[in-house]
Amino acid sequence: MQLMTALPPRLLLASIHDVSPRFESEVDRLTDELRRHVGDRLAMLVVPNHWGDAPIVPGTAFATRLRAWADAGVEMFLHGFYHRDDGGHQRATDRLRASVLTASEGEFLGLSRADAAKRIAEGRALIEDVIGRPVDGFVAPAWLYGEGALEALREARIPLAEDHFRVWTPASGRKLAAGPVITWASRTRFRLLSSLAAARVLRHAPIRALRVGVHPPDVRSPILLRSIEATLATALRTRRPARYGELLDSQADCGLMAEREA
Repeated sequence: MQLMTALPPRLLLASIHDVSPRFESEVDRLTDELRRHVGDRLAMLVVPNHWGDAPIVPGTAFATRLRAWADAGVEMFLHGFYHRDDGGHQRATDRLRASVLTASEGEFLGLSRADAAKRIAEGRALIEDVIGRPVDGFVAPAWLYGEGALEALREARIPLAEDHFRVWTPASGRKLAAGPVITWASRTRFRLLSSLAAARVLRHAPIRALRVGVHPPDVRSPILLRSIEATLATALRTRRPARYGELLDSQADCGLMAEREA
């Protein structure tokens, strides 16, 4: 008699983007909001020096708080270095992505492999010094990666990366999760309304690992905060909060099962 294989659990992965001294009060509010739903099973995407004038300095109060969050179990991802796009874009498609998908924040879209590697290494060293442990992953600002960034990321041996549609292991290219991130935008009325509509649909989507990413400007809009609350509450009716690292664990378990069955 053949036993049925249990379906993998449905997960909720929540993250706070643009964690920086520049947005300390906004990050506090978002952390309180997310923790009510997921506890410490959340990720913080940390920017070492937001736009070049908001550095994280070891030994400061903000650095101490980052370490306390990490000690509590919050995952820490490197999120670019400056979060500012100061590179040139040779391809028309990249110029379009840089202008339409973000407000001059696609930092890793136009970087060479060498420049991307330098920023990854320096940012990683800083954050790891502050939190006292390895970073859990890397996410490019605005989820935009150029070829140079992807090459540098493969060489960096960072365990996880994500873009808008997937989570993967950079060294092997293995996909760990698929499906669009639920996120919000308030830069224009059209972006606000479209992101609200997308959240209403995607919070019910049959995605195994549903990702929700919030940003500091979200706290300035009551309607966005209500949508974030509704999205988290709805998702948790059929999902459990999880950490990104569990995706690596599940892949390892699948590989072990395959070896046993072979």
